[in-house]
Amino acid sequence: MLAITLENVRVFLHVLAATIWVGGQLTLGALVPALRGYEGVTKVAATRFNLVAWPAFGVLLLTGIWNMQAAGFSGPAAMTLNVKLGFVVLSGVSAFLHAQAKTPKGLAIWGALGLVGALAALFFGVQLG
Repeated sequence: MLAITLENVRVFLHVLAATIWVGGQLTLGALVPALRGYEGVTKVAATRFNLVAWPAFGVLLLTGIWNMQAAGFSGPAAMTLNVKLGFVVLSGVSAFLHAQAKTPKGLAIWGALGLVGALAALFFGVQLG
């Protein structure tokens, strides 16, 4: 059996948090149309999701900083990292604004931008390895 390293723990926590943040948005987005017919259920589901999503986003930020310190990106990898960080900001800010939105249009726009940001950050994170 391979030894468990601190790097394994760091990457595991980052991937787990990304799974919750990105996968949860995809799952909730797929469920919302089915939940709309039941008054208040969509809001309850979103509120419950936020209880795990925001801590996961925090873990992503912390392990992301840890990843940057461990990897020491330079050259093209540093540029890719900067692009990823831009999408991380887009995802987090949009998700926050989505949670504050009061209109269906606001919910749709901020929700879509948050998901696009999350998916793009995930893509560039995979590219960085």
